[in-house]
Amino acid sequence: MLMSPHARLATVRRDGLASRRSGWLALLAVVLTATVIGAAEPAPRPNIVLIMADDLGYAELGCYGSQRFKTPNIDALAKSGLRLTDYHSNGAVCSPTRAALMTGRYQQRAGIDGVVTAKAHRDTGMSLEEDTVAELLQRAGYATGIFGKWHLGYDSKFSPTRQGFDEFEGFVSGNVDLFSHIDQEGWFDWWVAQRLKYIAGYAPHRITDQGIEFIRRHKDQPFFLYLPHPAPHSPYQGPGDTANRKVRHGFEPEELRGATVSPRLVGDEAARAYREMVEDLDAQVGRVVAELEQQGLRDNTLVIFCSDNGGISNQTLGSDNGPLRGRKGQIYEGGHRVPGIFHWPGKIQPGTCEQTVLAFDMMPTFAALAGAEPKAKLDGVSLQPLLLERQQLPSRPLMWMTGERTAYREGDWKLLIQGRTVELYDLKNDLGESKDLASTQLDRKQRMYEAALKLRAEIRGAKPMKTGS
Repeated sequence: MLMSPHARLATVRRDGLASRRSGWLALLAVVLTATVIGAAEPAPRPNIVLIMADDLGYAELGCYGSQRFKTPNIDALAKSGLRLTDYHSNGAVCSPTRAALMTGRYQQRAGIDGVVTAKAHRDTGMSLEEDTVAELLQRAGYATGIFGKWHLGYDSKFSPTRQGFDEFEGFVSGNVDLFSHIDQEGWFDWWVAQRLKYIAGYAPHRITDQGIEFIRRHKDQPFFLYLPHPAPHSPYQGPGDTANRKVRHGFEPEELRGATVSPRLVGDEAARAYREMVEDLDAQVGRVVAELEQQGLRDNTLVIFCSDNGGISNQTLGSDNGPLRGRKGQIYEGGHRVPGIFHWPGKIQPGTCEQTVLAFDMMPTFAALAGAEPKAKLDGVSLQPLLLERQQLPSRPLMWMTGERTAYREGDWKLLIQGRTVELYDLKNDLGESKDLASTQLDRKQRMYEAALKLRAEIRGAKPMKTGS
C-alpha cells in the first residue's frame, strides 16, 4: 500500500527516535555496567607494618625535638607522613598497652591491668578468648608475623601463634639481655613459635632480619608485620657490647653453658649504650623501609612507628619526655603521651596532627582498611577518616589506669584520681600539668570525677588479673 508523504515522514521520525532511544539505552547500559564493576572492585588492601619502641620518651627523636639523638630514618617518616603530637599508649607500662593494641579494647577487659611480671606471673596472660588484631587480619586473608617482644604471657599456651600470628620469633618477658636473650629473672627467653631456641646475635638486628625475610616471603599477598623492639628498655647494651646475664632457672642452651658475662653498664657507659640503642633502633626502621622499597611495596604499605609507654625520664641516660610531666609508670602525660607516626605514600598527606589517638585505635583502623569485621565491640575508633581525609575524630572520653590511679580525659581537660587526691588540668594551656585547677573548677571537677568512676567501673566489670604496676 502506498504511503502518503506525511505518513512516510512520520515513519522516518518514529524510526529515528527509536534508533536514538536504543543508542541512549545502550550507552546508559555501558555506563551503569562500568559503575557497577567499579563499585564491585574493592580498594587495594594495604600491607601494615607496625614498629613499636620500648620505653621511648616523647622527646627522644629528632622529629619530636631531640638534640641528643640522631634519628634520620624515623624523622624522614615523620616529614613525609603524619606526625601526631597527641598520640598515647593505653598504659603507662608495657603489658597493658600491648593488650589494648592487640584487642582494640581497654586492656582491663582482657585481664591485663599491669605488668605481666617475669617473677610472679609466669602461668597467666591475656585471655585466649580475646579476638586479636592478628586473628582479625588472618580472617581477611593477611599473612601475620610478630618478631620481637610479646609480654602478654610467658607460658607457651599464650604464644602469639595461638592468638592469630602465623609466625613468631622473639621473647615473651618484659626485657631480655640483648645478646644472651635471658630475662630479668634468669630464664632463657628466645622463642621460635612455641619452642625455646638459641639463636646467636644482637636481638634488635635479629628482629629486623626476620621482619625482612617475612616481607620477602609474603610480598605477593597482604601482610601484617608487627615489630615490637626491645630498645631502649634496659638492660642498656649497644650493638658492640656483650652479655651481662646468666641462666639461673630452667632451660639453658648448650651454647650458653660456661659463657662469661660482663658487668651491667652504669654511668657514662650506660648513657653511651642508651644513645646507641636509640640510634640503632632508627637504623632498623630504615632497613625495613628500604626493603619495602626494594620489593616495590612501599606505595601500598602503611608504616606506623610508636612507643609502648613514656620514657623513664633519666636525664643522665638521655631518656627525655620533653615538656611533659611524669615518666613511665605514672598517669601524668609523660607516662603515656609518646611518639606516633603514620606513613603511607600517596594516601596520607604529610603534616602534623593534634587530634588525640590511642594504641587501641589500631585494630578498628586495620579492620576498616582490610575490610574485616571484629568479633567484639571495640573501644577504639577507626583512624581511616583522619589518616586519609584529615577528618575530625568523634568526641569521646578516654581513660588510663595503673592500679587504682586513674586519668580521665574529655577534650583538653584531664582529671587525675590518685588515692584521695583529685587533680584537674587544662592540657591546651598547660601541657606540662603544672597548674592544678581542681580547686577553682569545682563543677567541672565533680562532673568529670563522677563520669570517671562510672567508666572505670564499666571497664573493670570483669575482674582483672592481678599484675604488677
